[in-house]
Amino acid sequence: MFSISSPPPRRVDNVLIATKHHPSTYEEDMEVDDEELGTGGTKITSPGQVITSSQAFMRGHGTYVEDEDVLASVAGTIERVNKLVSVRVLKSRYLPELGDLVVGRITEVAARRWKVDANSRVDAVLMLSSINLPGGVQRRKLESDELQMRNFFEEGDLLVAEVQAFFTDGAISLHTRSLRYGKLRNGQLVIVSPMLVKRLKSHFVSLPCGVDLILGLNGYIWVCKHVKENQKEGEEGFDAEAVYSNKNDDIDDATRAAISRVSNIIRVLARHSVPLTDLIMAEAYDWAMEQEGYGIKDILSDEYAEAMVVAVTSR
Repeated sequence: MFSISSPPPRRVDNVLIATKHHPSTYEEDMEVDDEELGTGGTKITSPGQVITSSQAFMRGHGTYVEDEDVLASVAGTIERVNKLVSVRVLKSRYLPELGDLVVGRITEVAARRWKVDANSRVDAVLMLSSINLPGGVQRRKLESDELQMRNFFEEGDLLVAEVQAFFTDGAISLHTRSLRYGKLRNGQLVIVSPMLVKRLKSHFVSLPCGVDLILGLNGYIWVCKHVKENQKEGEEGFDAEAVYSNKNDDIDDATRAAISRVSNIIRVLARHSVPLTDLIMAEAYDWAMEQEGYGIKDILSDEYAEAMVVAVTSR
């Protein structure tokens, strides 16, 4: 008679890892729900605070192990991916990922490329070969195109683009090959913490008030005049030649007021660390329109702002 027993657990970087050949008590010990971990909602943790047990979870960025407990090493929000627990710092530069939608500002025109401020550690790069030519023409870029680079983008221009690659120095490479991307007009820029912009199915949001939002994952949010469906990419009314135009369209007073109101609502929600999504923005705007006797500037007052945050977060 002989019996087979599982090897004892081993430690890697002070993290206890159980080696299993069949279901064991370790699997039962690791069944910790989100409420016990503290990720059921948006939980803020401080340095040195105990998050969970190292026997149940593996430590990730922003954590360390002490006395078989996983502790936070920075102040931030707890994130969990399967059994990996990490803490994302509250205030930091934008950490890009492939496919992210970002809003940036041109800072320099160089040889066959533009440098873009995308709120990351280093400036992003937009190559001449990564843009669409006026009219959406797809062809190889020539020397004549390089001489006309300032006709496409120049210093100070705002644009929306997508992260397509990374360079060895950590800089990100952008592209604007879709006609939905490119130069931004007819609106204003609002800057918030990248932590507050969540990944959504679409970061192009149209509000019922006639205002469009572009929620850049780098914390740059573009608030602009609504683009009608028949004027979007591929439609008959789409003006492809205006993609690189520096001239804004005529905007009526009602639309200007709506843009300013939405911008102030974003500033208020960001000031109170409320995550920005399309649903929250729509609810906050509806609540603001229900309040009588208040102007657009009043939205930024402390009393008004606190009432709005309570109303939106309690729904």
